[in-house]
Amino acid sequence: MLRASPEALVLLGALLTGLLDPASCQDAPSLPWEVQRFDGWFNNLRHHQRGAAGSRLQRLVPANYADGVYQALEEPLLPNPRRLSNAATQGRAGLASLRNRTVLGVFFGYHVLSDLVSVEMPGCPAEFLNIHIPPGDPVFDPDQRGNVVLPFQRSRWDPETGRSPSNPRDLTNQVTGWLDGSAIYGSSHSWSDALRSFSGGQLASGPDPAFPRDSQDPLLMWTAPDPATGQRGSQGLYAFGAQRGNREPFLQALGLLWFRYHNLCAQRLAQEHPHWGDEELFQHARKKVIATYQNIALYEWLPSFLQQTPPEYAGYRPFTDPSISPEFIVASEQFFSTMVPPGVYMRNSSCHFRKVVNNGFGSSPALRVCNSYWTRENPNLNSVQEVNQLLLGMASQISELEDRIVIEDLRDYWPGPGKFSRTDYVASSIQRGRDMGLPSYTQALLALGLEAPKNWSDLNPNVDPKVLQATAALYNQDLSRLELLLGGLLESYGDPGPLFSNIVLSQFVRLRDGDRYWFENTRNGLFTKEEIADIRNTTLRDVLVAVTNVDPGVLQPNVFVWHNDSPCPQPQQLTTKGLPRCAPLTVLDYFKGSGPGYGLIIVALCCFPLVSLVISGMVAHLRNQERKKLQKKGKESVEMEAVKDGVTAMEWPGPKEKSCPITIQLLPDRCLQVLDRRLTVLRTIQLQPLQQVNLILSSNRGCRTLLLKIPKEYDLVLLFTSEEERGVFVQQLQGLCMFWALDLHVAEMGESELFRKAVTKQQRGRILEIFFRHLFAQVLDINQADAGTLPLDSSQKVRQALTCELSRAEFAESLGLKPQDMFVESMFSLADKDGNGYLSFREFLDILVVFMKGSPEDKSRLMFTMYDLDGNGFLSKDEFFIMMRSFIEISNNCLSKAQLAEVVESMFRESGFQDKEELTWEDFHFMLRDHDNELRFTQLCVKGGGGGVGDIFKQNINCRVSFITRNPRKCSCSQEPGLPASEAPELGGSGIKKRFGKKVVGSSPRLYTEALQEKMPRGFLAQKLQQFKRFVENYRRHIVCIAVFSAICVGLFAERAYYYAFASPPTDIEETTYVGIILSRGTAASISFMYSYILLTMCRNLITFLRETFLNRYVPFDAAVDFHRWIAMGAVILAILHSAGHAVNIYIFSISPLSLMACVFPNVFVNDGSKLPQKYYWWFFETVPGMTGVLLLLILAIMYVFASHHFRHHSFRGFWLTHHLYVLLYALLIIHGSYALIQLPSFHIYFLVPAIIYGGDKLVSLSRKKVEISVVKVELLPSGVTHLQFERPQDFEYKSGQWVRIACLALGTNEYHPFTLTSAPHEDTLSLHIRAVGPWTTRLREIYSPLTSQGCARYPKLYLDGPFGEGHQEWHKFEVSVLVGGGIGVTPFASILKDLIFKSALGNQMFCKKIYFIWVTRTQRQFEWLADIIREVEENDCQDLVSVHIYITQLAEKFDLRTTMLYICERHFQKVLNRSLFTGLRSVTHFGRPPFEPFFNSLQEVHPQVRKIGVFSCGPPGMTKNVEKACQLVNRQDRAHFMHHYENF
Repeated sequence: MLRASPEALVLLGALLTGLLDPASCQDAPSLPWEVQRFDGWFNNLRHHQRGAAGSRLQRLVPANYADGVYQALEEPLLPNPRRLSNAATQGRAGLASLRNRTVLGVFFGYHVLSDLVSVEMPGCPAEFLNIHIPPGDPVFDPDQRGNVVLPFQRSRWDPETGRSPSNPRDLTNQVTGWLDGSAIYGSSHSWSDALRSFSGGQLASGPDPAFPRDSQDPLLMWTAPDPATGQRGSQGLYAFGAQRGNREPFLQALGLLWFRYHNLCAQRLAQEHPHWGDEELFQHARKKVIATYQNIALYEWLPSFLQQTPPEYAGYRPFTDPSISPEFIVASEQFFSTMVPPGVYMRNSSCHFRKVVNNGFGSSPALRVCNSYWTRENPNLNSVQEVNQLLLGMASQISELEDRIVIEDLRDYWPGPGKFSRTDYVASSIQRGRDMGLPSYTQALLALGLEAPKNWSDLNPNVDPKVLQATAALYNQDLSRLELLLGGLLESYGDPGPLFSNIVLSQFVRLRDGDRYWFENTRNGLFTKEEIADIRNTTLRDVLVAVTNVDPGVLQPNVFVWHNDSPCPQPQQLTTKGLPRCAPLTVLDYFKGSGPGYGLIIVALCCFPLVSLVISGMVAHLRNQERKKLQKKGKESVEMEAVKDGVTAMEWPGPKEKSCPITIQLLPDRCLQVLDRRLTVLRTIQLQPLQQVNLILSSNRGCRTLLLKIPKEYDLVLLFTSEEERGVFVQQLQGLCMFWALDLHVAEMGESELFRKAVTKQQRGRILEIFFRHLFAQVLDINQADAGTLPLDSSQKVRQALTCELSRAEFAESLGLKPQDMFVESMFSLADKDGNGYLSFREFLDILVVFMKGSPEDKSRLMFTMYDLDGNGFLSKDEFFIMMRSFIEISNNCLSKAQLAEVVESMFRESGFQDKEELTWEDFHFMLRDHDNELRFTQLCVKGGGGGVGDIFKQNINCRVSFITRNPRKCSCSQEPGLPASEAPELGGSGIKKRFGKKVVGSSPRLYTEALQEKMPRGFLAQKLQQFKRFVENYRRHIVCIAVFSAICVGLFAERAYYYAFASPPTDIEETTYVGIILSRGTAASISFMYSYILLTMCRNLITFLRETFLNRYVPFDAAVDFHRWIAMGAVILAILHSAGHAVNIYIFSISPLSLMACVFPNVFVNDGSKLPQKYYWWFFETVPGMTGVLLLLILAIMYVFASHHFRHHSFRGFWLTHHLYVLLYALLIIHGSYALIQLPSFHIYFLVPAIIYGGDKLVSLSRKKVEISVVKVELLPSGVTHLQFERPQDFEYKSGQWVRIACLALGTNEYHPFTLTSAPHEDTLSLHIRAVGPWTTRLREIYSPLTSQGCARYPKLYLDGPFGEGHQEWHKFEVSVLVGGGIGVTPFASILKDLIFKSALGNQMFCKKIYFIWVTRTQRQFEWLADIIREVEENDCQDLVSVHIYITQLAEKFDLRTTMLYICERHFQKVLNRSLFTGLRSVTHFGRPPFEPFFNSLQEVHPQVRKIGVFSCGPPGMTKNVEKACQLVNRQDRAHFMHHYENF
């Protein structure tokens, strides 16, 4: 094997360091030696990492952990560290060193330690060995709370260790483990660069050249707060190579000494070598300083410290391991701590010991140590002369006795961790020893070959026996458990004990012999022998003299020891007497003052939806205002005219009610009319001749009120703005009363009495309620007790009610009609027998008895008499016409005069009276001969005065139209009360054929017999089970998809929650905020998945394509929008939980120390000792995740509120625009997670695939959207419906029932609205029927108004996107389909009906055999545009495929008198002309709402062989809900299954 020569190793090291060290590459040709790296690497060419920054400590004795691996020994295995500190190290200060060691030597030792080792940096993940303070501790628990715990975080360790007993945990050294001046130059190249000025080879200085510049962030200097004053920040802390070089001004002074010495050497070299550059000067000066530092530390300071001289240097030993041992750290630090005095003197070069200034204490003889930690503004050290005085003072001051005692400045007032300003230095050192797994004192002695004591008294005869007894008691008298730190302190007296001396000397010898760059190593090419000899002769005194320029005579030759003949003796050995007291312990509250602000932010975030709701309300209000402006234009002129003719005032309606503005008009026909602000007539009072009118005026409170009392009317109380306005009204009223010959009485009284005397509408209503109660009680023979409860003063109220008379307006209101209606006029004139213009109780009772109990003959005679206007006993054609006209009024005059005349003529002709001009009552009753049943159940719908009437009289809810009956001849009132026989065969059987005008063929009885299946009664549980079974059968695809999607979301949540709860790598986050991190990370995973795959629900083109594939059997593509809403609601709930989790996290992060946050977020925080965590607002507004999270909540609040059904109805454009914020939403989601605070970004994993699919789908839509489509035909239909017919693009294929999205170029190209196609697939053009209900559709109707120019060239063009599929297009998959359209929701069925008839005419074989089409509409005028389509269906329906039924919901119940007459006319028209009176179609027209449940039941009887019936509804949510409810009720039976598909608009 080849053996490498030392020269070859040097050359290899030069090559390695030259390649790896940029500093050495700058001027490498001019530097004849190998430059030592700053980080300690490659010092040993065989073991490159030895002594490098970050290398592990090397144990002298095997580790002693509780588990043998990494768990530290704690209570109860070892005593409480604070109790040990009190028992073993407590004592008085003021005992001088036996060897006269100086304070300068003590702090120089600390400086050497900072150059060699640093293990104070907390480790990550954070582990704690907290110090529990005994109750009643005078320093840390004076209030005797008993719960004080001083935090102690374990130090950073090598992650490759601590895995097994053979590889126990080892701490790492954060600085280089060499005497290489790292405390001066730093332990990394970047740190050194930050210290340099790069000019003249000097270190950078501040404004004063004698001081370095202040600490800056890149330096990573330790910036702990001043425990005495609480001052923070880097101001006043200097930039040194040692991270904790500013801990005390004494250590700081030594750092300044070496800083100035380097710059002095660089200046001298620059004078000697003016041609050298900065790098050469810096490296030469650095080499000189390091060599001087090594010489002083090993050959001057160490012998004075140990009283032993190191052996002679025998050359570099590459096989010697110089690594720092944990035993050395404890041995050196703890011995130094016993020598620190309570204060430090300052003197000048003339041996004058100066007084020092203290804040709040005056002057003192010395600087108090406990009040000098991390000081920023020390008034005694503001100049270089004062720093020199501190160095001279330390050189003359004798340290404390080298024994077990540690002064209170360290033991009770050492800078504390976390929120504590103070801690126990000794207790912390004990915990540090346990953290490092140090052996016991006995184990260490035996391992190092030293003799172990046999008992406690053998430790040290100079130690007080009481101290030994107290210490032994804590260890249960077991000497083998005594820890190395305390054992070493107890054995030491005057000099370090055998154990400490052995450890320290061995460490320094290994450091010297194993250092390739040691200054005495002649083979490294650093120094010549002459230079080495010169360095050996340099002492710290020479450095002090060179830097401070003092006379050498004022310093002893060895500044580490003071002899009796040394100059400038100290005044006395310092004690705590005369020194300022130590600043007491303070405990910080990190969240102090932050509560209101934090709560305000949380409230503000919670108010985002409310703010969005307010904004949306304002937008909706503005849109409504725009709509109302158009409506008001036509009314303005009328209103102005009305105001001119009337008097404005405020009407007082009664106590506890708000007055409302009205206008009073005095009309020439003895009428007083009251109008509201919309000019709607509220009340009309008809004044009679010679009628007495009482006018009462208020005499106080401004005289603005009047009371108008008119007999048989409730009072009118008016409030005017001034007495003058009231006077004007009174004059007008008096003048008209004189003209009308009315008796007007005027009186005055106080306003309060006037209010009490007034009979308001509210009181009149109570009187009328009693009126109607007794009225119905007498008519229906109801017991008086059952007529409802009466007030206490019932007798007086009843008398008053029975004597009151109803006005025409009150009579009309009781019928639910207007006072001016012809029916009201006729009925009121008939009932008012005395002709006084009012109805008494008896008059109303007489006419009500006829309707409630009368026979059909009585009712027909009553109607005959009502409309025999001339009273001649005959009903002329004109009077018959007037009668019919009064009935048609309730349907908004749906028939023209010509149509009504045709009805009258047909009725006369059908009854054989075509030659008669007048009818007798017998003729009239003969015309109604086929409708006795209807007349029998005809009643007068009286609304009554209050809710109590409904308790007495209720219409029979079973008196409804039945669609299909088993056998009309068998129908009886017991089965269906009130069922008209003519109504029975409307659907199915012969009734359907009769409707189309075909010959009625007797139906086979078997059909109806088979339909009547005996059903076994089911129990409640069986019904619920069947209902559940039907529900699952109907929604099995939905259930499976939701279950799968929910399972994925729950799985993602559970996986992340489990990971951070149990399986994540230790990062401290789970320990810091356990619940918060589980909640936030679990919901984050689910939200990422949901917000990603919600995009698929909006891929309309993809959905339309897939629903035609086999996947439609398994995935309910028609429910994509509902699924979109469901995902959105689930995601927003999880987003709220996610935000709540982060709110908890932010609170916890705001109260967690910086050392912990640096572990949790190593890429964000650096533990620089400042201890204060970031405030809550920093997390919310100064971090990328926080700010994006706030913006995301804002965007979600806007999108969700504006997407609500109510707002979409009022402003679709607002919904459209705000929903396009999804682009910003996804951008923020990506940014939100990209910062990787806790984990690597994962949103893209979920988002990428859906985003690509969605992007492709949008590209398909965009390719169609930009094609301009010409409109070929426009029709403005009644009810605000606009019919657009436009070109069909090439290759545009669609199915009936599908829909498209259009944008009108004249209204903007970015706002698209969905509409269902009303054209059939076989047609050459496309058509839409659009009802103007919103701003966009209204403007669309205006734009397509009739054009003056010919042709369609000027019609605005359209953009078209689609077609898109929905459930309605599946109508052909069912043998029997029911189509239910509400209002404009009939549009998809228009396309379906046309498609059905076309395919039927071609002879196509279809699975669908029967379609029932039901259209529910308010008035017949709303479907006039559909009449042609239905008519075409009726004409082409040769196979009787379609059954059409139209329901008019505006009319009253069928058995109201007026509705009955309309029904009779409709059935008569249907019978005579085979078409509807209202629509002109053969389709049956009904009045009222369709009873879906009976209809579905009847379908089961007509089609008993069909097992599945498809129900397709489109319309308002209320209608579709009723259809859905009916389907659910019918599906409870074990018969045909109704599958409901619906769309709402």
